Amino acid sequence: MGLGMIEAARFTPPTFAEGLENWSSGDGVAGDPRYDLSSDASLVTGDSDFGVCLELRKTIELQKLRSFTQTPILKETYLRVRCRVKVVSGHFPGVRIAGWAGAASGAHIAQVTQIGPSVVPTAYGQLLEVSAIIGPGLRDGVDMVWGASPDYGHFGLDLTGQNGGVIRIESLQIEDVSALFMLHSTNILDIRDYGAIGDGETPNYDAFSAADEAAAGRRLLVPEGQFYVEKGLTLRSKLLFRGTVKLPVSAPFVLQNNFDFTTYIDAFGEEELAFKKAFQALLNSGDHDALDLGGRTIGVNAPIDLQKAVSTRQGYAVRRVIRNGEFYARRNTAWENDIVISRGTYSPSDPKKLRNLNNSANIQAGSLVEGNGVGREIYVTSVDINTSEATLSEALYDAEGTQDFTFTRFKYMLDFSGFDQLQKFMLQNVNLKCNSIANGIMLARAGDTFHIADCVITKPRYRGLTSTGWGCQGMLIDRCHFITAESLLAAQDRVSIALNANANDIKLRDNRASRFRHFAILSGSNNIISGNHFYQGDERSNGIRLAGIALTQTNTTSTITGNYVDNCFIEWTNEHDAKPDYTTGFGFSALTISDNIFLCSNVAPSFSFLVLKPYGQRHGLSDLSVNGNNFRAINGSIDRIEAVDTSLSDLDRERFFQIQFHGNNFNNITTQSANPLRLTHHQNSAATLWIIDTAQRLPFQAQCLDADTLIAKSPILTPSGARRHALPYIELQYGPDKDQAAIVWPEAVKGKLGLQLRCDR
Repeated sequence: MGLGMIEAARFTPPTFAEGLENWSSGDGVAGDPRYDLSSDASLVTGDSDFGVCLELRKTIELQKLRSFTQTPILKETYLRVRCRVKVVSGHFPGVRIAGWAGAASGAHIAQVTQIGPSVVPTAYGQLLEVSAIIGPGLRDGVDMVWGASPDYGHFGLDLTGQNGGVIRIESLQIEDVSALFMLHSTNILDIRDYGAIGDGETPNYDAFSAADEAAAGRRLLVPEGQFYVEKGLTLRSKLLFRGTVKLPVSAPFVLQNNFDFTTYIDAFGEEELAFKKAFQALLNSGDHDALDLGGRTIGVNAPIDLQKAVSTRQGYAVRRVIRNGEFYARRNTAWENDIVISRGTYSPSDPKKLRNLNNSANIQAGSLVEGNGVGREIYVTSVDINTSEATLSEALYDAEGTQDFTFTRFKYMLDFSGFDQLQKFMLQNVNLKCNSIANGIMLARAGDTFHIADCVITKPRYRGLTSTGWGCQGMLIDRCHFITAESLLAAQDRVSIALNANANDIKLRDNRASRFRHFAILSGSNNIISGNHFYQGDERSNGIRLAGIALTQTNTTSTITGNYVDNCFIEWTNEHDAKPDYTTGFGFSALTISDNIFLCSNVAPSFSFLVLKPYGQRHGLSDLSVNGNNFRAINGSIDRIEAVDTSLSDLDRERFFQIQFHGNNFNNITTQSANPLRLTHHQNSAATLWIIDTAQRLPFQAQCLDADTLIAKSPILTPSGARRHALPYIELQYGPDKDQAAIVWPEAVKGKLGLQLRCDR
């Protein structure tokens, strides 16, 4: 029972006006010093704020003020002690409610908290209320938890901080506030008291709403049973679930004060459904920006269609985060690919359309497109059944006319493709265990700055992350780990790809990917690829290696810096160009490859770390920088670090501009390319024509198009030994492959020259 029920109990100690002999500078126990005998304390009458009050000068480090009165502490009793103070001069002390806990025997119970929160005045005359609540239990708002041991207390104030301040103190008040806490501890509202019926069928929206309105801070109990809520519901109260709830797919269930995944599991009784409803609430409430999975593992039986889970939204543009959890794909037939073969017509004049598809109704958006003249990672972004047309993510390089196309719809654990647009969405510290049966993430059709950080995608069957449209614009992938299910296969037999992107401004930073077919297929421009380690080797001798990163746009304007390119290569193509022959524009241009580690082992000598593959004719090369890299081959050597794949076409080597190829380190590389190429030529027999052979050391076995310097490194002598000072001229593009230069003299001479030749203009 509370103190309010015991009329004989006196809560509030005597006022200061009743005499300072009632107040101690110690703990308030018998024999402690009294303030009526202290020169530091005086009674003030007529204070404009307090009337009669105590004026106290702080003279010691901890200045105590305690009532000699024993205030009884009873079971289930919560007391609030409060008063007002103000500083009139000197330093500003800290002020806090304090007490001394005593047992019936008079012994001090020292182990309980006996000080409250401190306040510090900031101006003279400023009125501050200092208060604290003392009670038996650890409850919100209780400052001094005393448990059941104390029988009484001596209450008052502490002054802390610097000495010298003069403070006026209003008489203390002590009041019983037990009702505030008893309400929370003993009164949990049962929703059945407001008409709820847990039969799984009766609508309960009104009952939940009425209970939430009446709760006033109390928890709502959802007892045993299944409670059907017929429409979207937002609850302010905290909930305790013994039973479950059931809502329509389109109806959000928003728990403003219980927005944690564990509570949603309690509410819906099943992890996968709980995640869908929690995600729905995340996108339908402004109270929370993140769904924390609390480290839980969610068993996933089928692809999670995130847009269908939200149902009422086709797009979302406010930052939202899913973090700290794991998704585990359970084996069943729901993960099997849907494959459709359809005959259709393609025209380069409309490069991202397939027309006249004979069974377009069976083709799903998000399907991978395969066929003759179709580049890698091209997907269906949408299907128009009425016109029998499919819109594609990229153009086809050589598919003009009519043919059969194969459409394969992979199944993804987290599928965002139902959203028309999704912006500023983030996955953080999430593990996707695909178990070699499922795929990882499919992005929305459009949107920007999708962010994946500190995530692990483990053993995707075919794809780790897929963009079927423009939902990858500005995508950021940071510190993620992509783990393959195909590590034991030969590199050329693997089918899984860690990720692709179609749009611009991709950032791949500090990720790790091992033994995929490809790490990344990037179709856009302005990409930053830094700090990644991607490894694609196998245990075969003279093994075949595939591209780690494939750039499929000629003017890529991208930077590849500080990566560890391990048993794979960078491939640069224009396979997503409907008219792959060069006509106008930049052509292959604007790529920087700097300060990377390139390593290969057990490969054929023909392997190269940088491969250009033109899909059309007449392409040149410009604004390429390959600087400061470390190239190394182990368990054998390779011929050179760069090459042109001429299986479809070759580069026009007369159209090389602004090529920087210098400062690289080569280990077990037979031909070490450079541009400009520094050479020293020794002409031992006099001749008018000195042939300078580049030994194919210009990048991509290029032509000799220019020269930077020409300097004599010895006397230029005639056959008789006479010195000559004539100035020669240089003929470029000399020899059958145009990769030599000729130094032409006015007469036959011999000597030594230093020069720099270039493959660019």
